[in-house]
Amino acid sequence: MGINYQSADEAVKAIRSGHRVFVHGSAATPLDLLKALIKRSHELQNIELISISTLGDELFNKPDFKKSFFINSFFVSKNVREIVNSEHGDYIPVFLSEINQLFEKGILHLDIAMIHVSPPDKHGFCSLGTSVDIARSAVKHAKYVIAQVNKQMPRTHGDGIIHISEINSLVEIDEPLPEVSYHSRINETTLTIGKFCAELIEDRSALQMGIGAIPDAVLSCLLNHKDLGMHTEMFSDGIISLVEKGIITNKYKKKHRGKIVTGFAIGTKKLYDFIDDNPQVVFLEIDYVNDTKVICANPKAVAVNSAIEIDITGQVCADSIGTYQYSGVGGQMDFMRGAALSDGGKPIIALTSTTKKGESKIVPFLKNGAGVVSTRAHVHYVVTEYGVAYLFGKNLRQRAMALMNIAHPMHREWLEKEIIERFGKYNFSYHL
Repeated sequence: MGINYQSADEAVKAIRSGHRVFVHGSAATPLDLLKALIKRSHELQNIELISISTLGDELFNKPDFKKSFFINSFFVSKNVREIVNSEHGDYIPVFLSEINQLFEKGILHLDIAMIHVSPPDKHGFCSLGTSVDIARSAVKHAKYVIAQVNKQMPRTHGDGIIHISEINSLVEIDEPLPEVSYHSRINETTLTIGKFCAELIEDRSALQMGIGAIPDAVLSCLLNHKDLGMHTEMFSDGIISLVEKGIITNKYKKKHRGKIVTGFAIGTKKLYDFIDDNPQVVFLEIDYVNDTKVICANPKAVAVNSAIEIDITGQVCADSIGTYQYSGVGGQMDFMRGAALSDGGKPIIALTSTTKKGESKIVPFLKNGAGVVSTRAHVHYVVTEYGVAYLFGKNLRQRAMALMNIAHPMHREWLEKEIIERFGKYNFSYHL
């Protein structure tokens, strides 16, 4: 099959001032295309780049970047955090399950989509590899598609198969994908949290795990469980050993029985090798994966997500530090609600009790300007290294006391004073 490849510099010439450009995310971030585009910053103006999280820490720290590009992010990753919190960027609060609608309804029209794919097979079909999520919809609705074709991009099963006829320009590379090791970030505190979460997870549960050390810590504590399933927006290396040991079998899911369902994956080369041409893992569009009706169709759906802070009534801030935009809404609410509606399901918020500076993450009031990602009505279980608070059905006073009891001991006296000041004197031993 004869394919005309271009250089990255030639391919990005299709991008003109004023264009809105979708950038493929996570481990599929098209780094070569982005570098070529940024080299053109001196001749471009008002280029809007939209994406979920991207990798490449030094990518956007260029002197002339801010003069030519505007970052409009659905989920704020480390490499764009400073830009998004400046006049040269912004954040779009939206459920991960609803981003596709912005493209489909023309609310955000796409001039260009820059994607990262596996080489075409003998029939001319490529794979979106590690990140199908919103990328499949972006390809469908963009006027022009530029693809970075990488021999080292895993070929994954599911919705991410696209024909080269859907691509306007192809750039051939042979480079390793960006790697992230969440397992290496596990420490004694996160492992204790993982053990508490694991105690809440029953055999035959269908799991969703968020991003970071805590989800991988939870997975590392599930070695004595049986017949677990995975239906998750993303996963990392933590699931591999559970699959190899026959703990994750997906036998008892009602949706995609026998399959691990995900929207994207971030990890190490070991993970990318694991998902390559692996029929037991299916990468599906995120509007389906994160659909509450789909999530709750699986019995014993368990969602484990984290938070930046939580107030004593159960309001969860997971996307900002006050007004400083730190991450995004993502799929937390999609899965918190889906797990709550599942037969035997459990929505779990898991967080360390303090920040790195020793400040309590359980607080009387969220910081001024903080975003509420999960409302207090949606929160059932809260886990820290000091235990589990079950909030469902509890009144405000009872919630406050339950959360105080899993706060760091050095902050409990302060929290108790705040509770008394807010709710008045109360027999705190009554029906707690």
